[in-house]
Amino acid sequence: MKKSISGIRGVFGDDLTLRHAIEFADNFAHLVGSGRCVVARDTRPSGPLIQEVVTSALLQNGIDVFSLETAPTPVAFREARKYGAGIVVTSSHNPLEWNGLKFVVDGRGVNEGELETIVTRQRTARAPAGERSWIESGYVDDALAHVGGAAGGPRVVVDLGGGAAAGVAPALLEGMGCRVDTINESPAGSTRGPDPTADDLADLARLSPRYGIGFAFDLDGDRLVVVKDGVKQPPDLTLGLGIAKSMEAGCRRFVLSVDTSVSIERFVRDNGGRVARSKVGEANVIDAILRTGSDAGGEGSSGGFVLPEFNHCRDGILTSGLVASMLQGGRFGEVSEFMRGYRQLRIKVPATSPAHAGIMGRLEGMMRAEFSETVTIDGIKGIADEDSWVLVRGSNTEDAIRISAESNDPGRAEGLIGMVKGMVERSRGGAG
Repeated sequence: MKKSISGIRGVFGDDLTLRHAIEFADNFAHLVGSGRCVVARDTRPSGPLIQEVVTSALLQNGIDVFSLETAPTPVAFREARKYGAGIVVTSSHNPLEWNGLKFVVDGRGVNEGELETIVTRQRTARAPAGERSWIESGYVDDALAHVGGAAGGPRVVVDLGGGAAAGVAPALLEGMGCRVDTINESPAGSTRGPDPTADDLADLARLSPRYGIGFAFDLDGDRLVVVKDGVKQPPDLTLGLGIAKSMEAGCRRFVLSVDTSVSIERFVRDNGGRVARSKVGEANVIDAILRTGSDAGGEGSSGGFVLPEFNHCRDGILTSGLVASMLQGGRFGEVSEFMRGYRQLRIKVPATSPAHAGIMGRLEGMMRAEFSETVTIDGIKGIADEDSWVLVRGSNTEDAIRISAESNDPGRAEGLIGMVKGMVERSRGGAG
């Protein structure tokens, strides 16, 4: 089981059980006190059962529950701003046999201290049972008011991946004036996996030349990958497009995760903006945005753009609307061309979570000896030159060590990631 500010995740029936769901919901009730909580789920087969168990635990603790049933994570976060708290039954981009819980407090993900409360058994005073209501979200209307229209009525194809964005993303794009077709609408018939950043998106790539653009979502709708002219674009481009659109609206202060492309930082600075860096992870980015009073931000690895005035989470659905609004004119091409000059690679080396600390400890000395500058805000980042870097960190969501590298020289990026992968494997030894 993985426990982090990104949520609690595990293989359902193995290391994540209904007993765990009850315990974590009880502890969350202790954290938020008497009040109200939105509960939603993605389309995983185990979702309805876990949602009912979580709902019952909250009701037993005197929490009024507002059920969204199947809904994307951005919709649940948006509604949780109104009701005070939320739980989303999802494991985001993990395989279908996984599931988990994302926790929302005051419209944002939980921080480290709040997570500690959730994963530690709490004594909760029994209260009169809460009441359950079923609600409809106003997300699409809210998002339309924010993004406006898409000039020229572009043709858009949306790969829903069998996920929860099915009833929301097409409605937003159609409301903007796009002509929308969809594929992989149902979980049973989806031809790809739940993570669009890892899947080759072959069906969407094949169809996309007939459309202005293609969008692919993960299972809970917070990740977005763009496909253009038959080519799957890197997830950092999704973030870069969101940043560029927000700059048109006057945003100037941004937070980017430490593994996000340097090309986005260069674009922001070239256009009069400022960038701060945060630890990797949606919740860390949002915490830094709120702490610094920044206008927007995100992490490139997940294609996750965050616009806090609308939602305190990465919001792939809103971002799809923002990107669609850029298709007419040259802005989309301008941003794409700027970022195309940089090559970023991401790989994973299998390693069990308990082995991460030892691996990273042994790796730090190797990297300090190899690079003139290292940054340890999150994992270990080696700076090769002003346009080239490599980052190693233990995954919060998988049994793996993640390695990212970037350079404006493709060969240099490949060399960096190959060199550091070798270091990680030597550091891992028999511990992975």
